[in-house]
Amino acid sequence: MNHVIDLHCHVLPGIDDGPATIEASVALVRAAAAAGVRVMVATPHVSWRYPNEAPTIARLTGELNERLRQERIAVEIRPGAEIAMTRAGDIDRAELPRLGIGGGPWLLLEPPFTPLVTGLDTVVLGLQSDGYRILLAHPERCPAFHSDPEVLRSLVRAGALTSITAGSLVGRFSSEVRRFALNMVAEELVHNVASDAHDEVRRPPGIAAELEQAGLGPLNDWLTLDVPEAILSGEPIPPRPAFTIPRIERSRRRMWPHRH
Repeated sequence: MNHVIDLHCHVLPGIDDGPATIEASVALVRAAAAAGVRVMVATPHVSWRYPNEAPTIARLTGELNERLRQERIAVEIRPGAEIAMTRAGDIDRAELPRLGIGGGPWLLLEPPFTPLVTGLDTVVLGLQSDGYRILLAHPERCPAFHSDPEVLRSLVRAGALTSITAGSLVGRFSSEVRRFALNMVAEELVHNVASDAHDEVRRPPGIAAELEQAGLGPLNDWLTLDVPEAILSGEPIPPRPAFTIPRIERSRRRMWPHRH
């Protein structure tokens, strides 16, 4: 089994809508280890609802790693955050670098779950002009991108990367989200697949199995190891291997309009 780096999961206890206790965190990590994950970036929400801060994230990450050593679970937890787009502009500029994915230069930015979003491109471009690199969290589940995919395309052209949720590829969030995610892959708009796990059962930490089920096995290493390693190290993103996505519901391509 190839090793997997999970760049987006809610694994820290009692800090957001992930595990309530460290025992539940350990159970989640144990399930991830069984699925081939060897590194998990803890990305608790940093939002108005969950105003988490870097020192708390770092402390809980250290405590969980120590518990995993005691339990002899061979998974490393690294600190990070899932920063709500609506909160990003209000975070202190001294705090923001400490919320990077695995302590690196990339920020995981969460678009809102609303059909209309104003200023998303302004937020992303503003952060990029400040020297940050942007990884968009589960854009396939953002209704605004469904309404206007060209906004998503333009952000990727401007240098943003995307991280989609493994469950989206197999219909866990609706058939519409699945089609959108697969069309993103077909247009080479997907750079990473993460679990966005919240627990071991309802929102589990699997990634590789979902990629295989979706017919994307040949991209597994690139999506779950090569790109994540580059993001964590701040190195250039390696090019995607040559790959033709299996035929998807092309009769439904109207859900993925092109702008001319």
